[in-house]
Amino acid sequence: MAALTIAAGTGNWFSALALGVTLLKCLLIPTYYSTDFEVHRNWLAITHSLPISQWYYEATSEWTLDYPPFFAWFEYILSHVAKYFDQEMLNVHNLNYSSSRTLLFQRFSVIFTDILFVYAVHECCKCIGGKKVGKELTEKPKFILSVLLLWNFGLLIVDHIHFQYNGFLFGLMLLSIARLFQKRHMEGAFLFAVLLHFKHIYLYVAPAYGVYLLRSYCFTANKSDGSIRWNSFSFVRVISLGLVVFLVSALSLGPFLALNQLPQVFSRLFPFKRGLCHAYWAPNFWALYNALDKVLSVIGLKLKFLDPNKIPKASMTSGLVQQFQHTVLPSVTPLATLICTLIAILPSIFCLWFKPQGPRGFLRCLILCALSSFMFGWHVHEKAILLAILPMSLLSVGKAGDASVFLILTTTGHYSLFPLLFTAPERKNLFLIGWKLSTYLAWGLWKSAVNLYSLSPPGS
Repeated sequence: MAALTIAAGTGNWFSALALGVTLLKCLLIPTYYSTDFEVHRNWLAITHSLPISQWYYEATSEWTLDYPPFFAWFEYILSHVAKYFDQEMLNVHNLNYSSSRTLLFQRFSVIFTDILFVYAVHECCKCIGGKKVGKELTEKPKFILSVLLLWNFGLLIVDHIHFQYNGFLFGLMLLSIARLFQKRHMEGAFLFAVLLHFKHIYLYVAPAYGVYLLRSYCFTANKSDGSIRWNSFSFVRVISLGLVVFLVSALSLGPFLALNQLPQVFSRLFPFKRGLCHAYWAPNFWALYNALDKVLSVIGLKLKFLDPNKIPKASMTSGLVQQFQHTVLPSVTPLATLICTLIAILPSIFCLWFKPQGPRGFLRCLILCALSSFMFGWHVHEKAILLAILPMSLLSVGKAGDASVFLILTTTGHYSLFPLLFTAPERKNLFLIGWKLSTYLAWGLWKSAVNLYSLSPPGS
């Protein structure tokens, strides 16, 4: 805290926050890591050792390449640095390979690529304005937002213990959001298109982007009552947006289209046979559905309404990553989850179209789309809750009501990530860090909530 006080006096508090969390990430290098560590090591080996024509066919390991092409190229670039650390990690047949140098490279690669996330947070802070600003550093909305994002407890767990590369991906998303707040719509659209070709989970929030850009960028004027002015439609702008999406998609998928491998790529990206739920159930509607099915099956067996011989030994309620049938309740198909998700996001989409509230309304719609997909999507990972928590951080420094919602969301959402921590040291130490950090942020948000801040483009 003393370091922050000194940094505040010199105006370098943001750098101090970024440096502090980077040092914390370095301290987490020797902690437990999950099978995702081997997943990404295998992808390094695939992209480095094999020609592009075999990337989405290679199946020596069970951890096959199932991310979009931009992420594959990202792994390819990393692999050319990895060879200077340990050449053996790039051997496709070295399954479950690990060494101290491999560990250092993969951990530091996550920390290094987080530079983009730090830059994106800095840009988001520029979008925060307000007439009332607290005298203390801890009451300033930009400081609170920086802590909420840079020191996000979920990202520390998922990226720097469990092991993934979500930091720089969320950096792309936050930078895209910042550009829309700054009315740099083409840049925002470009960044989001690139993001989709890095990780397709961001399709969850694509409806919010599509409707907002069409409504607020392609239509250049509104009537006095706020309704759409149809004759203000700009064909030039919609063609420009379409061209951006087309060029990014062509750059990503073009090589595989030329190789006639698009069906294979899409089969890897959308493996519906993995089942309704992930091994660690996300706390969503389908988890309750599975639990209810289990309760009904137990009751049915005790009351002799069900024949034990007709109940499958492995069911959807067993938590396995495979496609199984429910025992009592109707089994759920991918189409059913899609319909439920679309129904859930429709109200926010309609509000964004008929009652646009600028970038702030877009951000609310994005969060609701993320939450709806999390609640009703097919094979949702527990980590997907960060797709709502991080954008909600921007709203939390704006109004007291949003801050209250954020505190509930971030507490429950981060709590649901604790099953990712397997060993006792991580559970104990990270729980303590998370509790202290959450308490501090709750106090900071409460103190700042008495002032009504607004997210707005600079100069507006």
